[in-house]
Amino acid sequence: MRGWATVECYIGRSPMANPKYAASDTPAPVAELVDTLSDGTKVKIRLPRMRACGEKDEKGKLCAGHLKRWFFFGSEVKQKFGADAEVYRCEHCKTLYLPNPDEQPRTGTLSY
Repeated sequence: MRGWATVECYIGRSPMANPKYAASDTPAPVAELVDTLSDGTKVKIRLPRMRACGEKDEKGKLCAGHLKRWFFFGSEVKQKFGADAEVYRCEHCKTLYLPNPDEQPRTGTLSY
């Protein structure tokens, strides 16, 4: 019985607050397009602390795939960015991302 009384007192109220947020005047940051490979793959520079892809499809839907470190890139990527380049690839749309020059490189961060 006690549980029903608790439920009844919440019926008249909204269960969650509905705060109004002020609209931001600054646009959201977008990763800069650096190059497009011969097969149409886009190459961008990551934003600081970026973990998910920010690419939008033709409908305007955000990809939001995780960026994974990619070690097995082809000869075209090796030729343009170097054989030991730090390259990340979106797990969904396969867009390539180069590290942000303002961030410390993540290569060897777990080496002791």
